[in-house]
Amino acid sequence: MSTPVDLVLEIFTWVGLGGAFALLVCAVVVWAVDGTWLSADAIVDREDGHTVVRWVDADGDVNSATPTAADAAELAGRDSAAIWYRHGWQGRMRLRRRPAGLRAILLSAAGLAALGILCLVTGWVLYFARG
Repeated sequence: MSTPVDLVLEIFTWVGLGGAFALLVCAVVVWAVDGTWLSADAIVDREDGHTVVRWVDADGDVNSATPTAADAAELAGRDSAAIWYRHGWQGRMRLRRRPAGLRAILLSAAGLAALGILCLVTGWVLYFARG
C-alpha cells in the first residue's frame, strides 16, 4: 500500500532524473551549437574610447573584435589577455572557453540528478524498512 510519502518520493524521483536527462541533452545541444573556439594571446587596445582586442589566429590572419561591455570591463587596465576566438569567423572573441549558460545548465542537471537519486534511495530504504 502506498503512502503519500511514497507518492511524493516517486514523483520527485521521476522529476529529478527526467529533468536531469533533459538538461543534459540541452547541454549537449548548446555545446555542439557553440562551435569550435581556439585560444590566443591578444593585445588590448583602445580606439575612440572603445576597447578593441587584436590577435593572430591559427591561419596567421590578424583579427580584431570589440568585446562585450562585461568583457571590456574585465579587460580595463590590461594591455594583453588570453582570449578564445571562434575558428573560421572574423570578429568573434570571448574570455572563457565555454558559453556562460552551459555551466548553469550543467549545475541544474547535477542538482536535479542529486534530487532524483536522493529520493530514489530514500524510497528504497522506506520500502525495505517496512518489510
